[in-house]
Amino acid sequence: MTELRQQFERHLTLMRYSKNTNEAYINAVKSLAKYYRRPPDKLTNSQIQDYLHYLIEERKLSWNTCNVHFSGLKCFFVNVLQRKTNLSIPPRPRQTKIALALSRDEVDKILSACSNLKHRALLLMVYSAGLRVSEVVKLEPVHIERSRKMIRVEQGKGRKDRYTVLSNNLLEALEEYWRAYRPGKWIFFGTTKAKPMSIDTAQKIYYKAKSIAGVKRGKGIHTLRHSFATHLMEQGIRTPVIKTMLGHRSIRTTAKYIHVSNDFISTVVSPLDRVTQ
Repeated sequence: MTELRQQFERHLTLMRYSKNTNEAYINAVKSLAKYYRRPPDKLTNSQIQDYLHYLIEERKLSWNTCNVHFSGLKCFFVNVLQRKTNLSIPPRPRQTKIALALSRDEVDKILSACSNLKHRALLLMVYSAGLRVSEVVKLEPVHIERSRKMIRVEQGKGRKDRYTVLSNNLLEALEEYWRAYRPGKWIFFGTTKAKPMSIDTAQKIYYKAKSIAGVKRGKGIHTLRHSFATHLMEQGIRTPVIKTMLGHRSIRTTAKYIHVSNDFISTVVSPLDRVTQ
């Protein structure tokens, strides 16, 4: 497996896949070999297809997770083993679910629940700028452009650079945090100042604040990004502008993020109430 792994890693490097994609594809092949307890090059196409069926039907993995396994295995067998495959998984199911956004009051409770300056600055950054957690932990001081009131996101999802808004309140919180912690290369460092905070740690910070705040709705830290988009839309910011700040390739993706919150709906006056009786 070592030689095959080296060949696979070399192929992924040459194809310039991201670090996360490399790890996911390699883990997909490792999981397959572990399942059958045999080297992957000794497995038949039928066995590989049965394994994909096992992931879907027995492990009940999400479509996205199964697709990562499928893509990783297909990449390995076609490009490393030079084998023709007829692997397949069911098409993505149609979903009408929209991303959940918190109310402004819920967001305020979560942010106020953070007594730690570093943790509060992290959550403020995610909500005020609409960043992905993978982006916020990789921010460097040079990315904060104070004079332009902008935050530069380098090599976000899809390897795209973009700018998003820098809040005055966030800037004040960052200055307070900076005076107390004096971070180095990374604004939000991990166990040492030489390493960025891990995504898992950032998630735990969010879950702890959410629990202290007593907020029940919403899932991971990504909910703050959803809320950023929804609240901008409620302020009257046009969807193309929100799309740019979120770093989406398609405006249809942005449309899944933004929706009118129930709090905002409750302030709407029905046209019937404006009719003269």
